[in-house]
Amino acid sequence: MAVIEQVAEDEGIGTLVSQLVEDARGLAGAEVALVKARVGERASAYKNAAVFFAVAGVLALAALIALLVGLILSLATLIGPGLATAAVVIGTLAIAGVLAIIGKGRLTPGKPQ
Repeated sequence: MAVIEQVAEDEGIGTLVSQLVEDARGLAGAEVALVKARVGERASAYKNAAVFFAVAGVLALAALIALLVGLILSLATLIGPGLATAAVVIGTLAIAGVLAIIGKGRLTPGKPQ
């Protein structure tokens, strides 16, 4: 009888071990699903923020263009349309050049920013 009881007990341990393995797999799968959900939520938030930044950038560019056109029209009454356009374009390119030089300087390795 002792041999029969020992075999039945071993089958019980085997069943418990297989249940433990199945539960561990289920837990791991649930953790992976949770991480995927969190990453998806963060990606969605970043996507929404990126859309707002893009729209803000487009609107800022439109405002800058309107400002430059207004400056040309204002100067045109004083120095004529051709010279006003040239002055605004040269001034804008000078500002862009200075900003590009500053940006290039910040890319140089070894310099503190």
